[in-house]
Amino acid sequence: MPLPKDLADRARALDAGRIEPVPARDAATVVILREEPSGAGPSGAGPFGEGLEVYMLRRKTTMAFAAGAYVFPGGSVDPRDTDHAVAWAGPSPREWGEVFNADERTARGLVCAAVRETFEESGVLLAGPGTDSVVADTTGAGWEADRLALIDRSLAFADFLAKRGLVLRSDLLKPWSHWITPEIEERRFDTRFFAAVLPPGQRTRDVGGEADQVAWKRPSEALELAAKGEIFLMPPTYHTLNELAACASVGDALAVQRKIVTILPRAVEIEGEMRLMVS
Repeated sequence: MPLPKDLADRARALDAGRIEPVPARDAATVVILREEPSGAGPSGAGPFGEGLEVYMLRRKTTMAFAAGAYVFPGGSVDPRDTDHAVAWAGPSPREWGEVFNADERTARGLVCAAVRETFEESGVLLAGPGTDSVVADTTGAGWEADRLALIDRSLAFADFLAKRGLVLRSDLLKPWSHWITPEIEERRFDTRFFAAVLPPGQRTRDVGGEADQVAWKRPSEALELAAKGEIFLMPPTYHTLNELAACASVGDALAVQRKIVTILPRAVEIEGEMRLMVS
């Protein structure tokens, strides 16, 4: 992937020691999965429309990071995401830390951020009134008021759950990957990727904010659009879609055994041209 001049210049400055890389902020991203609804159109998955779809948002072109890119819901960890007051069900923060090679506090924040950001950016809430239940409907004025309060940080995630008598369902998340923004970028994130199935009864909705378009897409469809230059995908999104394109169904995706390896793309000069390499 050739680098534009500004990033190429920054890469050379980093190599020469003239500048230091910006620290990466902890973040979480969730790939929401569902089976393609019957009658949704040809998908190569049979006459009934079964097949894997993912929920994607197009970031506004005015955004400072990944402007115009199609991404999955996610964002930075809020310091309050590490609050022990968050009601919790499923694998513990310690267990998640072992999966993602993180300390317990960081892991707690990552899982909470994954659930919180998913609700903020899609209206989907991976929480329920008990350890084996999940909220069936998050539409309505009250839910929307809470979602906006979470976004402007006037409501902490722990207080949101307590107010509604809910527990976070960490068992509804599947660890997928770990990507760190290249050192050449001025905004950097240390992001853990999760996958989760759209809970029964819930539905995504266009909630605006950082996105100007939302859509359910088959992974292969998104990759094809990117190849045609019709949509823009960041390397982590591209690689995740490529992995999911090999899965015929949501069940196949959940059954994949994932070994979490940290991926940090790096700038390399090849025949006088700076390129971003992912290995």
